[in-house]
Amino acid sequence: MNEQTYKKLEYDRIKDMVAAYTVSPAGRRLAEAMQPSTAAGQIEAWLKETNEASELLGSGASIPLSAMEGIDTFMSLLGKGKIYTEAELDAVAIWLTSVSQMKKYMRSKMHLAPTIASYAESMDECKPLREELGRSIRYGMLTDEASPDLAYIRRQIYAMEDRISRKMENALSKYRSALQESIVSKRRDRFVIAVKRELRKQVPGTVLDESSSGQTLFVEPLDVSELQLELTEWRAAEERERTVVLARLSELAESYALSLETNRQAMASFDFIMARGKLARSYEGRLIALSGEPVIKLQGARHPLLGNNCVPIDAELGERWKQLIITGPNTGGKTAALKTMGLLALMNQSGLLIPADEGSVMGIFREVLADVGDGQSLEQSLSTFSSHIAVLKEMLTSAGPSSLLLLDEMAAGTDPSEGIALSIAVLECLLEKGSLVAATTHFNEIKTFAARTPGCQNGRMAFDPETLMPLYRLEIGEAGDSHAFAIARRFGLPESVMARAETLLAKKNSQPEPSRIAVPDVTGITLPVQPAKADSREHSAANHEKKENRPSFQKGDAVWIYPLKRAGVVYKPADERGNVIVQVKGEKLSFNQKRLKLYIARKELYPGETYDLDIVFESKANRKARHLMGRKHVEGLEIVIPEEESNS
Repeated sequence: MNEQTYKKLEYDRIKDMVAAYTVSPAGRRLAEAMQPSTAAGQIEAWLKETNEASELLGSGASIPLSAMEGIDTFMSLLGKGKIYTEAELDAVAIWLTSVSQMKKYMRSKMHLAPTIASYAESMDECKPLREELGRSIRYGMLTDEASPDLAYIRRQIYAMEDRISRKMENALSKYRSALQESIVSKRRDRFVIAVKRELRKQVPGTVLDESSSGQTLFVEPLDVSELQLELTEWRAAEERERTVVLARLSELAESYALSLETNRQAMASFDFIMARGKLARSYEGRLIALSGEPVIKLQGARHPLLGNNCVPIDAELGERWKQLIITGPNTGGKTAALKTMGLLALMNQSGLLIPADEGSVMGIFREVLADVGDGQSLEQSLSTFSSHIAVLKEMLTSAGPSSLLLLDEMAAGTDPSEGIALSIAVLECLLEKGSLVAATTHFNEIKTFAARTPGCQNGRMAFDPETLMPLYRLEIGEAGDSHAFAIARRFGLPESVMARAETLLAKKNSQPEPSRIAVPDVTGITLPVQPAKADSREHSAANHEKKENRPSFQKGDAVWIYPLKRAGVVYKPADERGNVIVQVKGEKLSFNQKRLKLYIARKELYPGETYDLDIVFESKANRKARHLMGRKHVEGLEIVIPEEESNS
């Protein structure tokens, strides 16, 4: 697993969706840290949690999750001797009420979600702390019940404020003629009246402030000065007692530090599990069978980011074949099919339900690596092809029987003949390692490789030839066409361009394959070709027929086949009638030696005189069977040799 694969398969977007469904910062952190596991027990436990969460949500019940506002900060300061404020302690009281509600709720849902309901039993309601906080703090302020001394002090404050209020009312009446307005206000937390500057001497007392214009003075009447001084002292006493009470409550909270941390972890887990359940219900996720073997069997699978309107696909890997080569037109859904398989594998191993029908099966993969998209990087000076090679190197290094490898557009980004040869070599290597491979391609040679190689299978994205529209349905067992011309016409390319393209294609198909032609892929050998022009070939054939001393072809010689205009390899030398059996693209065909010309002698193609030519002419299954027969009798074992077709 690596970050590039997560990015290419859009696993990070799935993580973001889970995080968006959380309601608490601690739950969100768990979602952001989500990673696929390779441990079967862990994956099974996660999937069970998510499925139970989905069932709970489906029952219509309101789950008492807590946003845990301020709890992270509170917990980070526990044990550091901090005296918490009323607001901080009040948040703890509210949270502990949520903990109590969650325990009660989960006990009532034990029959529906036994696994996650059991988690609630680990939580401690911290009842003494919750009750003490509830009694001492209300609406973010200490209550009079917080301590007897606090209650007494507050009674004195209320009495002093009442006496001062009566004195101020008398002052308003007594100094009415000197007042700017008949109201009592506060300055520096002391009661004052508004006196006209020019009549200041009529009101004995202390000036505490003046208006911006300077015409009004705010005076504390002498009648209330002593009372206000006493009130200030009582308020100071209240503040001292408030500190004492908060220190006591903070110390009580400190004593529950371990229980509070356990509660925070449990509530965060509930938040994260429920977020996974919410995600599952958003795309109708299902709990599917988990296999101990690295296999994929998807029925009606949908990409979770494509919405409910995407076309479901069926896909299979690991049981009947290890490699699936997907072909079909561009915009036909090939890449989406790869991403669906890879993303669902990652999601399943992360404990997420996947959008697939009943009967689907997912195995566990040690590695999921994807080469999807062109990967071009200006910062790293990587071309498209170079980026593909970098990913292929990593795949070949880490590939094994429990690897899922996704290769998009094999043989793209370089010379087609070299790209095809490299792609087939890579597929052969990965097949030997036993890795599961899903790949897309447009090249017929790779389709042919998949068709005739045990352990490989072709698949195609369905395409409607009448409407020229892709159907986005994966069909296993058949190779598809690119439909490039049909799609180009649908997108409005000029007909003159299309006609010219068809002419060039027809001309190309009528000529020998250029540059290099591969002999049967099991050899890995390529033959250089320098074909003559069509008319000169016909003339050369005529001259060849007139020669009496024709060459004697040997098994393994590469020959040019005039009727097919391509190369082949001699399987059986000429018989008494001059007929030679030649292998061409995996088929054994009969040609009269007059129709053949020595191309490259056997000794130039194969190392040494003792080279085992069965590697070229026989399937891997037949070679294995012949080897077993040479060692012992195996009941029912047989070697199947296809009939030779005459083309002379």
